[in-house]
Amino acid sequence: MPMPNAEPHRLSATTLARLIDSGDLTAEAVVRSCLDRIREREPVVRAWTHLDAEAVLEAARASDKSGKGGVLRGVPFGVKDIFDTADMPSGYGSPIYTGCRPNFDASAVALPRAAGAILLGKTVTTEFANRHPGPTSNPHNPAFTPGGSSSGSAASVADFMVPLAIGTQTGGSVIRPAAYCGIVGFKPSFGLFPPAGMHMNTDSLDTVGAMARSVEDIALFRAALIAIPYDPPVMPERPPRLALCRTPHWDRAQPEGKAVLEAAAERLRAAGAQIVDSELPAECADISEIQRRHSAYEAPRNHAPELHRHEALLSDDLLANGRIAAGRKLSLDDFRTALRQAERARAAATEWAGGFDAILTLPAPGQAPKGLGSTGDAIFNGLWTVLYMPCLTLPAGEGPDGLPVGIQLVGRRHDDRRLLDVGLWVERHLGTRQ
Repeated sequence: MPMPNAEPHRLSATTLARLIDSGDLTAEAVVRSCLDRIREREPVVRAWTHLDAEAVLEAARASDKSGKGGVLRGVPFGVKDIFDTADMPSGYGSPIYTGCRPNFDASAVALPRAAGAILLGKTVTTEFANRHPGPTSNPHNPAFTPGGSSSGSAASVADFMVPLAIGTQTGGSVIRPAAYCGIVGFKPSFGLFPPAGMHMNTDSLDTVGAMARSVEDIALFRAALIAIPYDPPVMPERPPRLALCRTPHWDRAQPEGKAVLEAAAERLRAAGAQIVDSELPAECADISEIQRRHSAYEAPRNHAPELHRHEALLSDDLLANGRIAAGRKLSLDDFRTALRQAERARAAATEWAGGFDAILTLPAPGQAPKGLGSTGDAIFNGLWTVLYMPCLTLPAGEGPDGLPVGIQLVGRRHDDRRLLDVGLWVERHLGTRQ
């Protein structure tokens, strides 16, 4: 296969892994290309909290000399600064942890490294992966938010600074920023990617996710993150049967969100997909409120160390106006009721989703909002997070300001591989791969 003409930083992770493995490209050349792109664009995008160019180049040279394999051999990745890293500071988006140096890598860092990947640096997170935003801007227009809380991960992948990045989702923090930045975001079934070494926000919801620029790259990254052999996604033997689910929150969708979703449904129908209008089961009627109660109740418990010693350094977005204040108002009985309701809703949603190959829905109300003071509305994300269902977002159109607008595919719980196969079919028929 001939060498691609594109600069290395614009190549897919799958292509990079193949070229490095064959000896047609070195890890050092790839890392240099990514660093050059970062030097060019970081003053505008501001996606990174930590970069050490010399250390990363040394790691790339060591990878080239070692000759060791791995599904991600020599491929750079970024990680949201909510994860521990043994050789890089971990600030968790808070001044409380300025200069913090953990002793170990989080599992979501160690596993890609064990698969041969090179950690390029730490990407910007909102404060403890909540709502208080960092400095990152949308790479398509810096006047607009990239979304959050995995803002730096989404923006760095979208701007061709790095081919792969890790994020987390409590409500919508992987899917929404991926949609706003026009890339592919994947939130797996709850618990599939290991959370060990992550600063937890909500134990019952926090989900490690992945970002890339194609479904194939997501599948490659997934293999590394759960330490399995890479099995590429395959086109389904028949066009998929998709449930078009507008959710109970359709009234909060922006005109461009509604238009892009409906247009994508028509294009997929024309390509042979069976599109069936469908609603969530009755047991899911209050699912967004259930998600809110989960995250609120656990917030003051998980942030007890910061509250005990450094409350003055917490933002009002977290403390007085956010989850901590809301969580202090909830009783243990409130939380237990929410847990029981969530279990009933998950069982009903699993049975409902089993009638389709995937659910087609919105990943966000529309294009990214203007300004950097908010990361956008997670109303189209939190319900799927608490249902523990795998989610995949793909770019599918543009909003009124030329910003990306996406669609979201949701799979049956624990049917992640099937979702990626369906995602590959949808990606190719929508023609959205970067």
